[in-house]
Amino acid sequence: MGESGPDILTLVKRAYGRHPALVAASTAALLALLGLNVVALLRGLESAWLLSTVMVADVIVIGSGIFGASRAVMSATYRIEANEARLASIVDSAMDAILTVDEEQKVVLFNLAAETVFGVRREDALGSSLERFLPSRFRTGHRAHIQGFGRTGVTGRRMGDATTLWALRANGEEFPIEASISQAVEDGRRFYTVILRDITLRKRADDALRAQQRELRELSARVVEAREEEKTHIARELHDELGQMLTALKMDLAWLAGRLPAEDAEVAARAGEMRGLLEDTVSAARRISADLRPLMLDDLGLAEAAQWLAQDFAKRSGIPCEVRMVEPEALQGLPKTLSTAIYRAVQESLTNVARHSGAKRVWVAFAAENGGVQIEIEDDGRGIGAEDLKKARSLGLKGMRERFAYFGGSLEISSPARGGTRLRIQVPVPREDARG
Repeated sequence: MGESGPDILTLVKRAYGRHPALVAASTAALLALLGLNVVALLRGLESAWLLSTVMVADVIVIGSGIFGASRAVMSATYRIEANEARLASIVDSAMDAILTVDEEQKVVLFNLAAETVFGVRREDALGSSLERFLPSRFRTGHRAHIQGFGRTGVTGRRMGDATTLWALRANGEEFPIEASISQAVEDGRRFYTVILRDITLRKRADDALRAQQRELRELSARVVEAREEEKTHIARELHDELGQMLTALKMDLAWLAGRLPAEDAEVAARAGEMRGLLEDTVSAARRISADLRPLMLDDLGLAEAAQWLAQDFAKRSGIPCEVRMVEPEALQGLPKTLSTAIYRAVQESLTNVARHSGAKRVWVAFAAENGGVQIEIEDDGRGIGAEDLKKARSLGLKGMRERFAYFGGSLEISSPARGGTRLRIQVPVPREDARG
């Protein structure tokens, strides 16, 4: 409230000075004075009193004009100084460091936050080169960047959108920053203003978070690998040992059936039931073994295992499944862990199709792309919405996404134009591991 009075009076004075009546009166007086000067010039020798009067009026008008102009200049100077003081106060109260440099990249403005960030007093910073606040490896590139920015004519933009910027404290410590730059021209000279923020704490937190995510992915991958190893071991046991014992039982049962009395129909019927039960047991053992770990994935590779998986899915669900392979040789020699991850992703996707989609057809496509492998599983069912992905049953999809993120790949879910769901997996192939 205390500062509102002078501002209001100033506004009143300015409004009063621009009043149309006053402007008209001043114009009329000047015109009248001009007319008197013309008359005095023509009749000055005949009317000395007129000449004297006009000269006095001219002196008064000229003096008033000089006084008014001087006052206006002083008032403008005062306002400029007040605005500069207000601007300096705002700049110094900013929480971010603010630096302004000229075309030679000499510091001409350095606020209090910059003193704190860089550990340099303002008096020492002003007039010095901006390069003192940059690590030596960035100085040449930064100068070229500033010059290029000046040629663009863009008034302002963020610096280092894709990379982390680094600055240098007075004690030689480098620290990460985020910054924006703007430019302005004053009296033919170009000035650049940089507003920057020390993001050391945030970068440490981000780095720690990324490290934790990487550790969790590695732990999750190791758990999955251990589970796959255990499944492989159990599948081998079922296929080899249990399969051999069941085969021996079939042979023994066939031997016994051949020696049963032909007239005892009840015993023969019981032997037939035992033979059928034994066949079902053998089939169940093979199915469980294949579900745990298809041996052809290790013996014949991913391409053959995927073909078998699609055929088995179509046989069990009654949903036709078409497999397309472009450059199937790209699937040969993949690392075991990656082949297993791709196989499990296709298996999980087909299981979801059978359980939830109501689809009539399924397409599975494998292709080599940009040094990696791309897999698409698409159906023509009811589709999947964003709300479905939040349900508990979508944990399998979340697990697959995390697993392929561990390999440096990605998993995307979308809806094709014809409806249904499309799951696209893109994963790079580590060639060194593949050759090993």
